[in-house]
Amino acid sequence: MTQHLAAPVNSTSGAASAHQTGWWQDAVIYQVYPRSFADGNGDGMGDLAGVRGRLPYLGELGVDAVWLSPFYASPQADAGYDVADYRAIDPMFGTLPDADALIRDAHDLGLRVIVDLVPNHSSDRHDWFRRALAEGPGSALRDRYHFRPGKGDNGELPPNDWESIFGGPAWTRTTGPDGTPGDWYLHLFAPEQPDLNWEHPAVADEFRSILRFWLDMGVDGFRVDVAHGLVKAAGLPDLGSHDQLKLLGNDVMPFFDQDGVHAIYRSWRTILDEYPGARILVAEAWTPTVERTANYVRPDEMHQAFNFQYLGTAWDAAELRAVIDTSLDAMRPVGAPTTWVLSNHDVTRHATRFANPPGLGTQIRTPGDRELGLRRARAATLLMLSLPGSAYVYQGEELGLPDVTDLPDEVRQDPSFFRAEGQDGFRDGCRVPIPWTRGGSSYGFGDGGSWLPQPDSWGELSVEAQTGVPGSTLELYRAAIAARRAHPGLGAGDAVQWLDAPEGVLVFARPGFVCTVNTTGRPVSLPAPGNVLLSSTPVAVDGDAIELPADTTVWWTV
Repeated sequence: MTQHLAAPVNSTSGAASAHQTGWWQDAVIYQVYPRSFADGNGDGMGDLAGVRGRLPYLGELGVDAVWLSPFYASPQADAGYDVADYRAIDPMFGTLPDADALIRDAHDLGLRVIVDLVPNHSSDRHDWFRRALAEGPGSALRDRYHFRPGKGDNGELPPNDWESIFGGPAWTRTTGPDGTPGDWYLHLFAPEQPDLNWEHPAVADEFRSILRFWLDMGVDGFRVDVAHGLVKAAGLPDLGSHDQLKLLGNDVMPFFDQDGVHAIYRSWRTILDEYPGARILVAEAWTPTVERTANYVRPDEMHQAFNFQYLGTAWDAAELRAVIDTSLDAMRPVGAPTTWVLSNHDVTRHATRFANPPGLGTQIRTPGDRELGLRRARAATLLMLSLPGSAYVYQGEELGLPDVTDLPDEVRQDPSFFRAEGQDGFRDGCRVPIPWTRGGSSYGFGDGGSWLPQPDSWGELSVEAQTGVPGSTLELYRAAIAARRAHPGLGAGDAVQWLDAPEGVLVFARPGFVCTVNTTGRPVSLPAPGNVLLSSTPVAVDGDAIELPADTTVWWTV
């Protein structure tokens, strides 16, 4: 296998960014969840060969970059977010030569490649952790994790009151080589995911080496999982609450969003800046405010951070305007692009969220009104793609896929489903393999079925069924991404100009462009600000006026 540096994007490609030196500022980035995107070997599980074979589709869609969820060697206790070897590909996904070929093909198509990096925790099958357990108390390797003696007369209680994001205590007690109960180790997620101790220099050294390994392979950046979690408060103090999941995202926790994480990312940035081709870091950082999120994207740290506040906003004009303003205001002082995202592999797809009443959160078990949900999802997508900054698209949302809310319990694989008092445990619903063709054992996903069952309706939502069909959701995405690239007033920027609008309607201007959004359930009459460029549902202009249909977004050139 030949290692190589990231190739410059071909400026004649359909995926070329308008900002060659800061391509991430206005990029549309497509998230691929490898096990559910395409199956290249017919075993029912998506893989890198399958992704590679479908790259031309992403080039035609017009996105700038592909973000791949984890494909590293892993026991798959948490769908690959439990990494046993950061420099190896899990056999279920392929080999290192497969990854090399994928990166090369992507670059040939003008697509950049971003890979997931999981630095907060490793797998319990990682060599460090296995040796730490085998060697017992006193092993130097234990200092690379958070091992602590328990409380109580015989150490039978956890070292503190922290709770796992997946439910239950964030601590598991070890058994010594002689079979007696031993120390406890920290895992903010599953017990199979022990947290690394970033105070130990060997941990920092190892991840700097991992960064270079993949940069030398040619990747264009890293999406950093749990970027807010690496540093824990000194002394690991009790939180004093036993309903901690409800506090997440509302306050700075002793195990999340500690200020010490920023020194780590400044050191990483110096490494990325050594490489040509504008490599980037993207933070998955759950913080109490977008102002604290902005700390991760200061000029000497990361390049982008996910905007989770926007993802969780209801389909409501006032709420959307507030989060748009807050997001842009927070990022402007640090000179980073605001990011916008509606769906990902951890939340219910927005076509289903918007089909249900507001206030149900981001993991929903009911299908709601499918027609209403799709209508709102299309309108929300045009709104997102018209905002200044970078947008993320989760695989299948361009097909208007809903969440699969009726998966039987016996097929579930989300680890949080099997743990009491944890997350809702229904992430499987957004991870069902996507449909490519109208028929076949898995609607074109592969020749051997699919690892999660697909609904009977999947065929008519497939790429084949929607390609070239005027008004289809797939063609709407293609048209919107193309128009976003072609129009000089769209893409990068840090502000919008709000215009007067009736209650429940958003109207804002960008250079040579106006966006109108009706979030109400009824038509609204408005002056026509210009010529229709694109609309999420058909609209008719009568002279100087338009009746903006319910739950509709229209792009105008002015």
